Amino acid sequence: MPQVLEFKLPDLGEGLTEAEIVRWLVEVGDVVAIDQPVVEVETAKAMVEVPCPYGGVVTARFGDEGSELPVGAPLLTVAVGSPVESAGGGADADSGTEDSGSGNVLVGYGTGAPPVRRRRVRPEGLKAAAAVPVASVAAATPAPAPSPVPGPAPGPVAVVSPLVRRLARQHDLDLRRLAGSGPDGLILRADVESAIRSAAEAPGPEAAASSPAASPAADGERVALRGVRGAVADKLARSRREIPDATCWVDADATELMAARAAMNSAAGAGAAKVSVLALLARVCTAALARYPELNSTVDQEAREIVRLPQVHLGFAAQTDRGLVVPVVRDAHARTTESIGAEIARLTEAARTGTLTPAELTGGTFTLNNYGVFGVDGSTPIINHPEAAMLGVGRIVPKPWVHEGQLAVRQVVQLSLTFDHRVCDGGTAGGFLRYVADCVEQPALLLRSV
Repeated sequence: MPQVLEFKLPDLGEGLTEAEIVRWLVEVGDVVAIDQPVVEVETAKAMVEVPCPYGGVVTARFGDEGSELPVGAPLLTVAVGSPVESAGGGADADSGTEDSGSGNVLVGYGTGAPPVRRRRVRPEGLKAAAAVPVASVAAATPAPAPSPVPGPAPGPVAVVSPLVRRLARQHDLDLRRLAGSGPDGLILRADVESAIRSAAEAPGPEAAASSPAASPAADGERVALRGVRGAVADKLARSRREIPDATCWVDADATELMAARAAMNSAAGAGAAKVSVLALLARVCTAALARYPELNSTVDQEAREIVRLPQVHLGFAAQTDRGLVVPVVRDAHARTTESIGAEIARLTEAARTGTLTPAELTGGTFTLNNYGVFGVDGSTPIINHPEAAMLGVGRIVPKPWVHEGQLAVRQVVQLSLTFDHRVCDGGTAGGFLRYVADCVEQPALLLRSV
């Protein structure tokens, strides 16, 4: 006798309470294996694939692509048991026939069962499975019916890039009404941009209905604070509420640092990974934090204690199309400059593709913010709560500078340190910043801590 089990959106950890459905990976009638990813969702931390803890036949899906679901809401139902296997056409339809579920419902956890080939179930087998009552903890509350799919083309939309989906949402475009020009009808960014231009040139009834004249409350464009942008907004607001911060800054001559970097990369030879300025500054930060551990700490407000942390988990700000994220280089204090650079490169690529895991975005103890890449000289950054400090780095540009008693053109950078005034006073913060500036001006000082 088949049994239909309801799989709900699991607790994704790190205090996340909701997620947006980006792409369904299975359809109703597909056979799924235990711990096979069934849906791709976007949380406030990252884009992740959610594995289903049951093996069997998908009998229902809840939520359209682009919709947002709270943790605990139904995602799909799966029919498990021998009738499902026979409906699939053979014993190989499900690799987990003896164990209908892994019991693992957190992203990143699973039994590691190999994925099986997706196959369609015969209609009679699916109907028989769907007729069985759902066995769920929340059986007393009937699961909502799947939302109707708008447009003439029901089912998953042929879109791979979440950037394309975001662009369509911003312009209220129904992707199901677009014909993709990519392979197998894949909808590309050019297709969405073409539809946006067409809508602007010849607005139809839908555009008129959504115009400010028809909607008095629409005074301007409204952008929802959710996902990554919403999480950043909440964290920054909390930092401003809870942390009494102060900022100090200094200009430094980075000419010798740039020359040292050029020498490192030249000596590495062709094909070797280049050492970035950010990696060098990260290594400087770890050396400075070893001298001034007060800044590698957090404040336990309830216990009214400052907690000085033994490891340096260095975060660095990375701007992506999904918003600002802060990936974390674990144990940066135990890494070489080359190792730090390689990890920064890996995390930066993951940030751009939206594949950072929650673990790679949390647990930082100090943040390095290189806003100089945006062409600005200085800033007063907001501390990444619950950390105690952040070092900001402006652009490195040629400026007049007094060098060895003579006026010369040197490569100058502005460094700023925003710190929690509860963990230290200005003398400690100034000492940290001055040491960083000294290492920038004389990279040989770092040899003392190698």
